[in-house]
Amino acid sequence: MLRVGLTGGIGSGKSAVSSRLAARGAVVIDSDVLAREAVAKGTDGLAEVVEAFGNDVLTAAGELDRPALGRIVFGDESARRRLEAIVHPRVRARAAEIEAQSPVAAIVVHDIPLLVETGQVDRFDLVLVVDAPVDVQLERLTAQRGMTDEEAKRRVASQASRADRLAAADLVVENSGTLTDLDRRIDEVWATLEQRAGHGPDTKR
Repeated sequence: MLRVGLTGGIGSGKSAVSSRLAARGAVVIDSDVLAREAVAKGTDGLAEVVEAFGNDVLTAAGELDRPALGRIVFGDESARRRLEAIVHPRVRARAAEIEAQSPVAAIVVHDIPLLVETGQVDRFDLVLVVDAPVDVQLERLTAQRGMTDEEAKRRVASQASRADRLAAADLVVENSGTLTDLDRRIDEVWATLEQRAGHGPDTKR
């Protein structure tokens, strides 16, 4: 099994990369999906979030109000760390379960937005970073996700710097071009991953 850590800043196009890797045969474990499951309605994770941040982070239907929670934690490091302490252990436990159920020869891609920030670089055989200039990230956040300029800047600033992510990378997907450019680069990356997956234990970092 080749274990790949996939990361990239918000608005870098990491989801487009992970979907393309999945289409080529990777087992993709999406930490964002697992994080949503960890605080779904009725879970003990959601109960802990409400205990930490109050009932104002709930919708009228009793589900997590993500925009309301985001306004609390983005830009407030202590609040963000409280949230991470609730969510991250649950995500990692579930990710380990999914990985354990994967074929032994699989290329398993752990899609982790905060891989660098949470000190997980050395957990993987390879780290794949999706990279885009900050101005491209901001443009995508405002145009595609409807954020204000200020909201977009806060979200980008709350993550690791572009330089820190690139310093952690074994492979980089530069994603400021066209989808054709992206597909071409993913073909190259996939060929590298398949080659490394065939090298057995010598592929460890």
